[in-house]
Amino acid sequence: MADEPVNLRTRNAVKSKSGEGKSIASPLTFAIVVGEASGDNLGANLIRSLKNRYPGARFEGVGGPLMIQEGFESIFPMERLAVMGIVEPLKRLPELLHIRQTLTLRYLKGGCDCFIGIDAPDFNLELERRLKTKGLPVVHYVSPSVWAWRQKRVYKIAKACDLLLSLFPFEAKYYADTDLDVVCVGHTLADQRPLVPDQSEALDKLARLNSAIEAKPEAAKRMLALLPGSRVSEIEKIGSTFIRAAILLIEQYHDFIVVIPAANEKLQAMLNEHIAETVDASFQGRFIVVLGNAQAVLEASDLVLISSGTATLEALIAKKPMVIGYRVAFATYHIVRRLLSLKNIGLPNLLAGSEVVPEFVQDALQPEAVFAALADWIEHPEKVDELVQIFNEIHKSLRLNAGDTACQAIEALLASKI
Repeated sequence: MADEPVNLRTRNAVKSKSGEGKSIASPLTFAIVVGEASGDNLGANLIRSLKNRYPGARFEGVGGPLMIQEGFESIFPMERLAVMGIVEPLKRLPELLHIRQTLTLRYLKGGCDCFIGIDAPDFNLELERRLKTKGLPVVHYVSPSVWAWRQKRVYKIAKACDLLLSLFPFEAKYYADTDLDVVCVGHTLADQRPLVPDQSEALDKLARLNSAIEAKPEAAKRMLALLPGSRVSEIEKIGSTFIRAAILLIEQYHDFIVVIPAANEKLQAMLNEHIAETVDASFQGRFIVVLGNAQAVLEASDLVLISSGTATLEALIAKKPMVIGYRVAFATYHIVRRLLSLKNIGLPNLLAGSEVVPEFVQDALQPEAVFAALADWIEHPEKVDELVQIFNEIHKSLRLNAGDTACQAIEALLASKI
């Protein structure tokens, strides 16, 4: 079937209240597609700002629970897009192609007035390219990691969207040779969280939500937050290694408990299985898997063991000493490592411009090495103090009122399309 050009601007062109220039009148329909929890948070915050600017606007596409709470209609479950790596998505390729084709046809037929892809570049960019080609205003929120690998992707990204909303100030320079409009909006998490987290308040919140934390052993004075990832594949590859490192920590420092936030009940059950298989019965009471509340777990913790990804930014904003670990499928790793242009992969290190927290990737991710890095933070509190100062400065640099800044950039795009 031939794609018909999208032309939805005419019915939305009106004079502004002041009579000067034009703006976009509501009600509009914004299509938004996200693929994981971090995008869900960004999407929910953006929806709130867009609702303030465009009363009566509709929001649909693919989103998570936070977006749905804001009145978003998710046509497909967000979890169906949550795949990672190069090899892994091939196993689900027919389903992913079906979802993308369904959305493409829906929006080419006039199902929305503006399309916003939040992260998930492997899924979103081709969808965006087709919609942009037919005249629909297209926004991509979160720059792909062109600064880390495959920098020539900037040209593909520029062809796929009209506006790129980046999270970090250093990203715009990578698009200087394109005509793409790039606006740094900072990060929603930096806006939402205080510069000085209240550890006691976070711990009280967790205790109210989980009786196991409230009834923790008397000797347990400190907490290790353990975050092996929000996908099944991440937990399969990282979970047991993280748990074994935590066991070594408890054996050396007897006053620790380990709290693991699970993104959903399926992952909660999976993590509990890993603990039952890996941890001696005498230590199992020190491991507590909670449902959700990752931010509270981070803020309540004294130390963090975490998978590389957006969650490391949450740990940075919580000002926590951390150790980063990552492991992917063998084939994926050996493809990607040849394309990497950076020494570090962790966001805290990238934002700091140097390795301020330890990273262990692929074969280097071993329980003994991870434990030693965790112990180093415990034995050198002066290093923790230095790290907190670095994290404070980064946090301040990312406080740009992301939702409203993004909304203003989208409003300017829509006005330019009239």
